[in-house]
Amino acid sequence: MDSSPDKLRPETPQKKSFSDRGKSVVRALTTKDGLIGDYDYAFLFKPNLPFMRRSRRAAPFFGLNDHMPIILAAVLGFQHALSMLAGIITPPIILAGQGGVNLATEDAQYLVSTSLIVCGLCSMVQITRFHIWKSPYYIGTGLISVVGTSFTVIPIASGAFAQMYATGYCPTAADGTKLPCPRGYGALIGTGSLCSLLEIALSFTRPRLLKKIFPPLVTGPTVALIGIKLIESGFNNWAGGSGSCAGRPASGPFTLCPRVGAPHALPWGSAEFIGLGFSVFVTIILCERFGSPIMKSCAVVLGLLVGCIIAGATGYFSDTSIRAAPVASFIWVKTFPLSVYGPIVLPLLAVYIVLMMEAIGDITATCDVSRLEVEGKLFDSRIQGGVLADGLNGMLSGLFTITPLSTFAQNNGVIALTRCANRKAGYACCIFLLIMGIFSKFAAALVSIPSAVLGGMTTFLFSAVAVSGIRIISTVPFTRRNRFILTAALALGFGATLVPNWFQYVFTYDGDNRSLVGFYNAITLVCETGFALTGFIAMFLNLVLQEEVEDEVVDEIRDGVAAAKTADRNDDSMDQEEWHRIEKGKGGDDLEKGGDIEKRA
Repeated sequence: MDSSPDKLRPETPQKKSFSDRGKSVVRALTTKDGLIGDYDYAFLFKPNLPFMRRSRRAAPFFGLNDHMPIILAAVLGFQHALSMLAGIITPPIILAGQGGVNLATEDAQYLVSTSLIVCGLCSMVQITRFHIWKSPYYIGTGLISVVGTSFTVIPIASGAFAQMYATGYCPTAADGTKLPCPRGYGALIGTGSLCSLLEIALSFTRPRLLKKIFPPLVTGPTVALIGIKLIESGFNNWAGGSGSCAGRPASGPFTLCPRVGAPHALPWGSAEFIGLGFSVFVTIILCERFGSPIMKSCAVVLGLLVGCIIAGATGYFSDTSIRAAPVASFIWVKTFPLSVYGPIVLPLLAVYIVLMMEAIGDITATCDVSRLEVEGKLFDSRIQGGVLADGLNGMLSGLFTITPLSTFAQNNGVIALTRCANRKAGYACCIFLLIMGIFSKFAAALVSIPSAVLGGMTTFLFSAVAVSGIRIISTVPFTRRNRFILTAALALGFGATLVPNWFQYVFTYDGDNRSLVGFYNAITLVCETGFALTGFIAMFLNLVLQEEVEDEVVDEIRDGVAAAKTADRNDDSMDQEEWHRIEKGKGGDDLEKGGDIEKRA
């Protein structure tokens, strides 16, 4: 049976009058075709079990502007929202916790709620695509290009916060306990908003030039190092927490994780914590093997849910913070003092370069799975609009009290799996994110998730980031020049990741010049951040090292066979000629002739 998709409507709709639009809305809300349609909903929920027969007919494909039933748009939009949920809530929980600025529980709940709200609003901007008046430029892609809080900023923020506590910028108690530092968080988001101007400016550059300056040879190892660094945080949480209790102090409130007096507190690295995180990890694998399409795209959230159920049944949860949380929340319910922190300007500029290249790659992938062209003027305008929206979202996110946003890649998997690239599903996803964020009891429940459960989930997510970097590297031809650049960049990047304090004692200045101290701190932070170091070195070497002529030939591989001839292949024609003579029974005479041929050669 034919497994090709069923096209429902042309992708480019004709312009409709206001009355026609009104009739379409009424028809969608009052008819079976408009509400439910004839879609096979069982396809989304049918598990992949060994004894069940799988349908050989592919589900229909919904293009960008195809007609789509409202109920189906809501179901697929909810699926998109669930696939984003884990990625959106992870950065605010980590940065507000013991590994960040140690904010109060109600502040962490507010940040999670605000992240969901802002991601819903900014995703609408990307999906809608606005034309800038009297210019050839756009804001947004017009695709299901959803955005979420970026993982990329976590390594920079963690290093910056540690530096802030060490220099006295953030307060510390007499016993060394790190106190809440809203000032430090305000400095992070304020500096992030300022640095977003770089991505906004680069969005008006031709995509071809951007790809030349920041090719996969530069972005691939950078993204891989980001994921590798983040896995450390995920593993620390898996073992009980990434804050003060991770050092297993002999006394004080953090001898147990998350702290002494918390429900089911245990020493860091206890078997109970490891098993709790492992339940999340195994659930993700089982969903991928046996789950239905909707379960596969939401496997991380289902793993989180299973871990929470086990944690609740074994006494790790406390509903005190959930009961105390307000019913609703919105942007600016809580605020933080915005400022610019000099030492993180250079690292955050590197972050926005990475975010820009991630956006270009993700938008290209979205066009591909949406069955739209991936070259030409329209595609270039989508890249330009997407990068500009990404930069503007980064600026607005700081003003909205959350860390920089990035275009999410996991929704491309949802599009490919459900065969739905329709904007209605994207808008439904945004509405669900807004609802989740406004009802702050939901955010309070997420913040109260035990660190071990969160660690089992985030370790998987952070590993996916590293794998994305490896995939980008795999697109690079492994010529001698490219291998040299990767070796030089990754040597220092891996070193700074494995030994993060290697540059801590280089500068010994201890004077009163705070500007000079800030400049030294900025250099130290860059040199102790593996992915920033790798990105700068790879970009520099890619610009100064020219491609060698022989590299363009020697390492090309086509259909699994080396394109370049080796010395042995020069004799192939003679060998075949001699073999034909032997087959014809011309034995001895022909062998002598063959010997003469070899002597002449």
